[in-house]
Amino acid sequence: MQLLTTSLRKQLIANHHANKKAQKEEKGAIDFAPVVKFFFPIGAATWLITEMDEEEMMFGLCDLGHGFPELGYVHLHELQNTKFMNGMVSVERDKHWKAKGTLQDYTNKAQLHGRIVA
Repeated sequence: MQLLTTSLRKQLIANHHANKKAQKEEKGAIDFAPVVKFFFPIGAATWLITEMDEEEMMFGLCDLGHGFPELGYVHLHELQNTKFMNGMVSVERDKHWKAKGTLQDYTNKAQLHGRIVA
């Protein structure tokens, strides 16, 4: 499965540029709703991503299933190349998921529950 469609990629990059502009103008970071949810189908790892730069470094809420979800960065290439069981299982995009709040909303809930609650 392709992790990012053209439209998702464009939205993530647009968010990145909007955030850079807001910070440059000293307005502070923008609290976007996550654009995409990635997950690992045989584990508890989940990523809610809000933005991505041109080098495909993404920012969002990352939960590797250890009870300590945190805001951080992950490279698209890293997710695309994470495979287990002789390459049969890899990170997937939840094609049916839609954000119901901002990244901060999800972060607050995740810190309360020790995992991303999407």
